[in-house]
Amino acid sequence: MISTLLHAYFNIFKMDDTKTFRKEDKNMESYSAFASVYDVLMQDVDYFAWASYIEKIFERYEWKPQNIADIACGTGSITNILAQRGYNLIGVDISEDMLFVAREKAEDMNLDVIYLQQDMKELILPTELDAILCVCDGVNYITREDELILFFQSVYRHLKQKGLFIFDISSWYKLSTILANNTYAENYEDVSYIWENYFDAERCICDFDLTLFIKEGDRYKKYQESHSQRAYHESEILNCLHAANFTKKESFEAFTFQAPSYDSERICFVCQKT
Repeated sequence: MISTLLHAYFNIFKMDDTKTFRKEDKNMESYSAFASVYDVLMQDVDYFAWASYIEKIFERYEWKPQNIADIACGTGSITNILAQRGYNLIGVDISEDMLFVAREKAEDMNLDVIYLQQDMKELILPTELDAILCVCDGVNYITREDELILFFQSVYRHLKQKGLFIFDISSWYKLSTILANNTYAENYEDVSYIWENYFDAERCICDFDLTLFIKEGDRYKKYQESHSQRAYHESEILNCLHAANFTKKESFEAFTFQAPSYDSERICFVCQKT
């Protein structure tokens, strides 16, 4: 049960600097601007289909996980869907505001999900997890290969034998060709955004500048967010996984079981602890 996981977490690690979140701890009005509108901006993403793809991966590996951690879970959309489907979920994110939204959604759905605030590069989780997920660009936010190896090593340590590590990246092609040096804009009922991208091929970094206009009463208030993602080649990811002792690994064009192509925009990696 998920309560057993939480008990194990605090008894094994006795951490004072890791926070769990309750709905009553924070009012929606005090969320960061980005967290408060994130789900609106991502409304075109079919999280139910994404969760089903993850379950197909479980089936492909003939693995029936119970205890799963979702790293860089954001507002918990996939986390909560999987919890609704009967898995025991732990959601981890560095953003306190994203986690409060995730917790709010979980409680509205009457779900018992643990949400923890941690830097994904410094994971402290219950041991012997059946599966660990990191989807929707979480790995792209780790911009140095040495830190990526540390993250992969931490995941490896926390997995049960034969446990699965499933993650995806926005591909080099997507960040360097599709998003690079382009500007996007969209209007919704209560929020509008301008999304400007700048790709530095020497640094392999795509910088995102996001300007939000959020309706507050009869006016729109302007907010700004900046993010950076590392563009990785598939071979770089596979090398880092090998350095972290993942010897059994596959890569696919996302949402399929076909090999990635040059112009694949999202690549899914599946690794098994052996």
